[in-house]
Amino acid sequence: MKYAILTKGDSKSNALKQKMVGYMTDFNMQEDTVAPEIVISVGGDGTLLQAFHTYSHRLNDTSFVGIHTGHLGFYADWLPHEVEKLIIAINNDTFQVIEYPLVEVVVRYEEGKASRYLALNEATVKTHNGATLVADISLRGELFERFRGDGLCVSTPSGSTAYNKALGGALIHPSLDAIQVTEIASINNRVFRTVGSPLVLPKHHNCQVSPASPVTLQLTFDHITADHKGVTSIQYRVADEKVRFARFRPFPFWKRVHDSFIASK
Repeated sequence: MKYAILTKGDSKSNALKQKMVGYMTDFNMQEDTVAPEIVISVGGDGTLLQAFHTYSHRLNDTSFVGIHTGHLGFYADWLPHEVEKLIIAINNDTFQVIEYPLVEVVVRYEEGKASRYLALNEATVKTHNGATLVADISLRGELFERFRGDGLCVSTPSGSTAYNKALGGALIHPSLDAIQVTEIASINNRVFRTVGSPLVLPKHHNCQVSPASPVTLQLTFDHITADHKGVTSIQYRVADEKVRFARFRPFPFWKRVHDSFIASK
């Protein structure tokens, strides 16, 4: 079994990585940061997002598993004291592969080739200087509305528990191939009007955002943020690829939601 371990970078996570490497050496596992079969993130959800983007080119060949060393991680289902048990399970058990949908983002420009991105949690669009975003929203190629506000958040089902939830979006089970478009502080008055509700789009639909005038946009793909100039349109859809998680024991989605947001400490 070829593996790679990515850590949060703090002393606790790094020490845990070294402990795991020792165990894995005993099992004759091979560390391979180029083409790992399994990637273990040690830290929190941010670390797993980093791991996902590091190996997003290997989604058909790599599975992910998370160990959380701080607060409860939504994606990380193992605790530090369980690492030996996890490594034994990796070597002795046939693990279940759970696949979650991703959002694909295609950014088109006035000049040059289009850029394509994937996001595990969400992708957002805002103006780079905090000014009001004015953009036409099209669904399946048909104009739906002209949006005015701070921006838009397009989330995956698993990412619906993150920024989308804070914006008042719905929680969607990741067994559904869908994306959710949620407004960020939209302007609604007698003159300007948006639908005002999150939109849940199935796999065969897409959402296109076209700026009404030339403006530098701030685009995010999970934790990655960059300014984009000369954008003519941004298309969001359910990606053909999926992220694969290695499951060695039950980790139900709604239990994670309960433990993360409802259960008392």
